[in-house]
Amino acid sequence: MRFVNPIPFVRDIAQSKAFYEKTLGLTIQQDFGSFVLFEGGFATHEGEALEQMIWGKASKDEQPYGRHNLLLYFEHDDVDAAFAAIAPHVDLIHRSNGRHGDSVSSAFTTRTGMPLKLANRRISNQRGA
Repeated sequence: MRFVNPIPFVRDIAQSKAFYEKTLGLTIQQDFGSFVLFEGGFATHEGEALEQMIWGKASKDEQPYGRHNLLLYFEHDDVDAAFAAIAPHVDLIHRSNGRHGDSVSSAFTTRTGMPLKLANRRISNQRGA
């Protein structure tokens, strides 16, 4: 058995696709409408369609998916430049400058409430992360 990829549920697949493709710069490998697979294995799925497929009915809950139980982790060679490009499209949770031995990183939520973390690739790779 092998782990393939996370598939976060999203309320608005078009907004999600635009964020990951245009804001984060991920490349779409396949787009099936309610399911989008990006190169590297990351994918998003329109929540109502996925709920219907898995449980046979969609939830009536209108709260964002991924509430305080999921963090999507991304790395970039120039975390400051990446954060500057992303910042206008997200809500900042915290920013670390690496002063205490941790990596330079930012944690934020997308406009749909999905928490993400962006860290400096070089530092996290040196630490074996």
